[in-house]
Amino acid sequence: MATTDFDIIVVGAGIAGSCCAVECARAGLNVLLVERASQPGSKNLSGGRLYTAAFEALFPDFSRSAPLERCITHEKLSALTAETSTTLSFQHPSAASYSVLRARLDPWLFQQAEQAGAQCLTATQVDSLHVESGAVSGVVIEGEVLSAKAVVIAEGANTLLAEQHKLLHKLPEHSVAVGVKEVLALPKEDLENRFALEGSEGAAWLFTGGICGEQPAGGFLYTNLDSLSVGIVCPLSSIRAASASLPDLLGNFKQHPTLRPLLRRAELVEYGAHLIPECGLNGLPEHLAGPGYLLVGDSARFCINTGFTVRGMDLAALSAKAAAQTLIQTLLENTRDDLHQAYRQQLERTSLWAVLERYRKMPDFLQTPGLFQDYPHLLAELQRDIFDPQYSPPPRLSSLLWKHARKTGISRLVKDIFRGGRNL
Repeated sequence: MATTDFDIIVVGAGIAGSCCAVECARAGLNVLLVERASQPGSKNLSGGRLYTAAFEALFPDFSRSAPLERCITHEKLSALTAETSTTLSFQHPSAASYSVLRARLDPWLFQQAEQAGAQCLTATQVDSLHVESGAVSGVVIEGEVLSAKAVVIAEGANTLLAEQHKLLHKLPEHSVAVGVKEVLALPKEDLENRFALEGSEGAAWLFTGGICGEQPAGGFLYTNLDSLSVGIVCPLSSIRAASASLPDLLGNFKQHPTLRPLLRRAELVEYGAHLIPECGLNGLPEHLAGPGYLLVGDSARFCINTGFTVRGMDLAALSAKAAAQTLIQTLLENTRDDLHQAYRQQLERTSLWAVLERYRKMPDFLQTPGLFQDYPHLLAELQRDIFDPQYSPPPRLSSLLWKHARKTGISRLVKDIFRGGRNL
C-alpha cells in the first residue's frame, strides 16, 4: 500500500485553517499547514469583531493569551440619512466579544499550530489539488505532488482551489459582498475620550442607510487599542447599481456628520478589500466535503449577516473544530464513514448550524425595498417631530407614530415589521 507524505494538508492559515491544524496535530495526526502569504494575516482585512466562545473551547485562557484589542462593552446601531443619525445605544460589562486586528491574531494562531506539532509553511502557493481515481489525494506545489489522506480547503471566500475544481456553485451577486476597510491610527487618549471608554473597554458601531444610495449596504466602526477599524460592506449587486465607486462610497461614509468628528486627525495605517459570503444556510455548497477534501470557514461560506452584526470568524473556528473531529474519527479510528455525511453530522451538533438555521431567511429580508433608504428617513422625521418645539401643545406620541406610519404605508410597514421580527 502506498504511503502518503501527510495525514492532513490544510491550505490557508487564516482562522479556520490554523484552528483545524491545531486540533488535528493535537490528536497526533501528521499535519501540513500551507499559507501563500509571507506572514499569516498580512493580506487579511476581514472581521473586526470576534466572539470568543468558539475559541475558548480550542484554546484555554484564550481571552487573556491571544492578541486581542478591546473588549466590546459599547454597542451602537445608527440609521443614517445625508444629515441625520438615529442611534440605538447599549452599554454593558460583557466580555463575550473583542475587537481584533487579523495581522496580529492570525500569526498567533499559526504559532499555536506549530506548537501543536503541525509542519507550517508560509510564502507557498498551492497550484491545484491532486486527484486520483476521483478522490483528492494531495496538492500540487510548483509541479511537485505532496500526498495526503485528506485536504482541508481554508483559503477564504476567494477560494481558487474550490473554484478550479468546481467544488462550489456560483452565488448570485446579492449574496456576495465586498468589504472595504481602513485601519486609522489614533492616540489612545483621544480614542477613549471620543468614544467614552475606560481601560480595556471597546465600542462596536454599525451603520445603515444611504451608504450606497437606496441599495443594501452597511458600515462599521470598531475601536482597537490605539486605532480604529472603519469601513463599509456592499453586495456586488449594490456596487453594480451604484453611481459611485467603492472608494468614493467609503469616503462619503467617513464624511458623514456622525463619523467625521470621530475620525478627525486619525492617520491611515492600512487599507484593503475582501469578499464576504452573505448567503447564509441556503447558499452553502451542495457538498461541504467529498472524497479526500473538506471545506471550512469562508471557503464553505460559513458567514452570516444578521442585520445588526456580521459573524464569520467564530463560525470559521466552529467549522474548523467540526472538520478536525471528522478527520480524527475517520483517520485515527479507521472508520469508513462517508466524509461528507460525517462532516455534516459534526456541523449539525455545533452552534454554527443553529445560527445558520436561525438566520436562514435574513439574506432575502435584507433585500427588502426601501429598507436602507425609506426607514432611516422615517426614523429621522419621527425624531425631528418628537424633539422639535414648533408644536404647541406637543402632539401625543401615538399621533406622531400614526402620522409617519401612514406616510410610509400601513400595510407595508406591518408586513416589513412582521418579516423582520420573524427573521431576526
